[in-house]
Amino acid sequence: MQSILNYTFMKEEILLNLDNPAKLESLYRQNKSAFKQTFNTLQPELADNDLVRFWNERLNFSKEEISWGGSKELVFVIVVALIAGAIAKLPQVLSINEEFFYQRNIGFIIFPALSAYFAWKNKLSAGKIALITVLMLGGVIFINSLPNAGKSDTTILSCIHLGLFLWAISGFVFVGKATNNQEKRLAYLKYNGDLVVMTGLIVIAGAIMTGITINLFELIGINIEEFYFNNIVVFGLPAAPIFATYLIQANPQLVGKVSPVIAKIFSPLVLMMLVIYLIAMLYSGKDPYNDRDFLMIFNALLIGVMAIIFFSVAETKAGKSKPETWILFLLCLITVLVNGIALSAILFRISEWGITPNRAAVLGGNVLILVNLLLVTVQLFKVISKKTAISGVGKAIAVYLPVYVIWTLVVTFIFPLLFSFK
Repeated sequence: MQSILNYTFMKEEILLNLDNPAKLESLYRQNKSAFKQTFNTLQPELADNDLVRFWNERLNFSKEEISWGGSKELVFVIVVALIAGAIAKLPQVLSINEEFFYQRNIGFIIFPALSAYFAWKNKLSAGKIALITVLMLGGVIFINSLPNAGKSDTTILSCIHLGLFLWAISGFVFVGKATNNQEKRLAYLKYNGDLVVMTGLIVIAGAIMTGITINLFELIGINIEEFYFNNIVVFGLPAAPIFATYLIQANPQLVGKVSPVIAKIFSPLVLMMLVIYLIAMLYSGKDPYNDRDFLMIFNALLIGVMAIIFFSVAETKAGKSKPETWILFLLCLITVLVNGIALSAILFRISEWGITPNRAAVLGGNVLILVNLLLVTVQLFKVISKKTAISGVGKAIAVYLPVYVIWTLVVTFIFPLLFSFK
């Protein structure tokens, strides 16, 4: 209701002051997002007004050329990428077991570099930088001090959730001083969607270049494959997400329109796939109650669908059309059903075979996801009923993110002790 009132007020004020540049500038500075949303709605009707044309260019201008930022920023990114590559190369330099090193430390190759970049961009205070450094060093010491007891469930869980914890730290650095700003939290989710797209493009281009380079040298009788992978690829892979982040921050227009399109395309496709899959599951005789691998895939599916829902909402600024909102609402309902099946399967397995670290972790994760899904579903229903704006859905996601962080801390640092490193 409040958002509707704000829109109505802004619309009236813009129409009343079309020939008053000072007042329009004042309205814009009071609430930039509301001004832009309202103006873009009115602009087609007022296209003949010179001042309207000026504001349209000002609000919607997008650079066609690629910006490479300042020279200092580019040098900083190159240095950070080289440090990340050097960390990735440590097993070769220090003769460390690669399986042991990468299983426990792969997150420390990427996330400290991303955190350093965002800390530099946001000019974080020395106190916050010190806190982040202590948290990451504590994570390094803890994960590498866990007993090397073969395939320990708690160690594997700790390694997986430590990556999520490092991702959360990067998010904390990303939002900078606006720690409790929900829009910045959603912006971090949007950044992750853009990062996947841009990193994927860089990796594909790098793979093509790698194939061409190796084969060109083979044509003249020189085998550089081992050297190339040990010295070029080992630096190139960690550098990909770092340079992708740099490009996204300097050129938000590069993938800013790609991620929303991907989310818009895949939301209805995933909805259809889930409905067909659940029907097929009834006829196949397969179920997650007695098949552990099936349950794992089921949970992976759940996480993937949750990511699509979250990114779809995070990509939204001005709102969604009614069909898109209905698709998201139905997708949430189906995902709640999938989550309910997975949750009941976990409870069944615990009642039959007892509690294990894996079952406890999956149980806790599914409960958290179910609660979050229900909150998002309720907000989407309110949007459909025209009782609230789409921003309420984003709020339900943003407010809940710290709950996931707390759970990653529990699984990472408490589970190994709770289950005696089993």
